[in-house]
Amino acid sequence: MRKLQLRLRTYSVLSLVLLSLLPWICFIVMYVITAHSLHLGADRQGSYTVPMIAAFAGLLLAFAIVGVQMRRLLLKPLERLEQASRTIAEGNFDAKLPQSSIREIANVRDGFEFMVKSLRHSQMKQAKLEEERRFIIAAVAHDLRTPLFALRGYLDGLEQGIARTPDQISKYVAVCKEKSAQLDRLVEDLFTFTKMEVQQAELSGHTVDFADIIQKSVDTVAPQAGHKQASIHVQSEPGHYFIQADAHLLERAISNVLDNAVRHTPAHGRILVQYRKETDRVSFVVHDSGQGFAPEELEQVFEPLYRGETSRSRETGGAGLGLTISQRIMRRHGGELTAANHPVGGAVLSGWIPAKKVAESQHC
Repeated sequence: MRKLQLRLRTYSVLSLVLLSLLPWICFIVMYVITAHSLHLGADRQGSYTVPMIAAFAGLLLAFAIVGVQMRRLLLKPLERLEQASRTIAEGNFDAKLPQSSIREIANVRDGFEFMVKSLRHSQMKQAKLEEERRFIIAAVAHDLRTPLFALRGYLDGLEQGIARTPDQISKYVAVCKEKSAQLDRLVEDLFTFTKMEVQQAELSGHTVDFADIIQKSVDTVAPQAGHKQASIHVQSEPGHYFIQADAHLLERAISNVLDNAVRHTPAHGRILVQYRKETDRVSFVVHDSGQGFAPEELEQVFEPLYRGETSRSRETGGAGLGLTISQRIMRRHGGELTAANHPVGGAVLSGWIPAKKVAESQHC
């Protein structure tokens, strides 16, 4: 239970009362002792000398009491608070902050305690981000080695004349192009992820049509889907879907979601893209015909560099950053991206983004 606390002005008033009353009390007590009467008259010469000395001693005693209490209640807690603040400044967040019976000092102490908790939380968050950043750089650097070694091996084969027939040469060139595209995707993922981590400024968004973003993203992954003979079907109601967004970043987010669906959809599979306008937002769903997510993957699917054993492997060429980037882009736009499994099979990635107000859209 918290101790009774006094306000500083209450303590000041009590000190003044003590300084005023104690000399008078000493004076009256000593006068009664020496005069054996409460009658304050002038009939007795020198009757006030001893009481006046007692009053002066009472004043000194009052000053001593006020001084001792001021040091105990004011100066001591402030000194300990200063020492604790210096300890905190040195990085020791476990420093014990002093208690005080003065409310103002207690409020300062509570403010320091809140600051220490915030600093400790920020330090832990910064350490976690730094560890995550180092892990990402190390993991992506490791992932870059595989296509680089393959690319160098096939280029050496072309240089040394190992591929002699036109078919062999075409095969070697196709593998080199595939590995270079894989390298490009890894570097682009790392660049975008780093940009999302360090960029703190507000998005320079413009009014764009979400339907155009979807179409451009579908066009981006269409060649990849064509290689697997997988079909992409887009379903929506006619009309405009105006939103306030950074078109390039949002297209990257949707492209990553579609790329994930294409890479994990089997040959001759089907990918369904649906989007619609709701009351104050535009929502979308991407459903593929792959194996879907394992139960333990659903909780970690958006973690950086996470790849499940069945649906996410290095054989697909991803760095495990695509869905992380997509979710962070959606959140920076005020929306969200989630993952689930469809009851009939396949993975479902659904998201939404705030819609542009009708009046603003018409004005634009």
